[in-house]
Amino acid sequence: MLDVCHRSPPPDQFLMNNFLGFDMWHLNITDFSLAVIGHYGKAITNLVLSRLPNVNERGFWVIGVAQGLQNLVSLTITSCLGVTDASMEAIGKGCPNLKQMYLRRCCFVSDSGLVAFAKAAGSLENLQLEECNRVTQYGIIGALSNFKTKLKSLTLVKCVGVTDIDVEVSMFSPCESLQSITIQNCPGLGSASLAMIGKLCPQLQHVDLTGLNHITDAGLLPLLENCEAGLVNVNLKGCSNLTDNIVSALARLHGGTLKVLNLDGCCYVTDASLVAIADDCLLLDDLDVSKSAITDAGQALLGLNIKNSNAIGYNAIRFLVGKLWRCDILV
Repeated sequence: MLDVCHRSPPPDQFLMNNFLGFDMWHLNITDFSLAVIGHYGKAITNLVLSRLPNVNERGFWVIGVAQGLQNLVSLTITSCLGVTDASMEAIGKGCPNLKQMYLRRCCFVSDSGLVAFAKAAGSLENLQLEECNRVTQYGIIGALSNFKTKLKSLTLVKCVGVTDIDVEVSMFSPCESLQSITIQNCPGLGSASLAMIGKLCPQLQHVDLTGLNHITDAGLLPLLENCEAGLVNVNLKGCSNLTDNIVSALARLHGGTLKVLNLDGCCYVTDASLVAIADDCLLLDDLDVSKSAITDAGQALLGLNIKNSNAIGYNAIRFLVGKLWRCDILV
């Protein structure tokens, strides 16, 4: 870490230009310190800013407008009240090579700031938002529509402002580049949102919906039907309202590409799902059915995680071990 105090003169430009990584966490610094970084950090590729209570909007805004972070590739900002819509837009414009943006607990960033950032950050490939609760579904859709050709991965964690809305998706441009979406523990995001994501992001291959315990088969089906590239990795851990019907649809639609499937905690998933998976998912090599309704009658010629599946007895486990001698079985 380097603490650049407002009472000190700007550091030697050569020194700043030779920092590849820069980590500022819980330091008593001001806007001036970030201005120094913004002007002289020409060689910085990775910047972490966390819990900077004395840095205001102007400090984060100048990071972008100073035009000194031309080589910045990864930016992580956590719990900084100075990050606003205006500073997000400035960062997007002033960091042309930024590929990864991680924004956590920045409560003054709203939809307009996220969309403005998406329009400006032409090289961004990975965006993660965690507990950014002023961002709504309008902001997510607007951002996806503006990223268009570069963004590969989007992660939303505990964003309570993201809820289902009634909007016509056809008015937005699709994000053809997005391959991976992770939505974890966002309680307001439901069936309508998943359907819109499916239409906007037809090239998804990795879908993680951990903890969305209110989504239903009917809500998830449109997303599965719109994934043209073929899903490879699907995590439905804790999606406790899903049933055999959606697992059968997943196997039918994506069995030719699916390699990893997590159904941990899907308590309505029964032996019928294992039959569908065994019939259609020929490439699957990692299956987790922990805490599901799978019983001794369920059989699968696949690698299997049956940890905490209390309905499967000792004799059935011995049988599976004997039959699946090429696969790992977690019990």
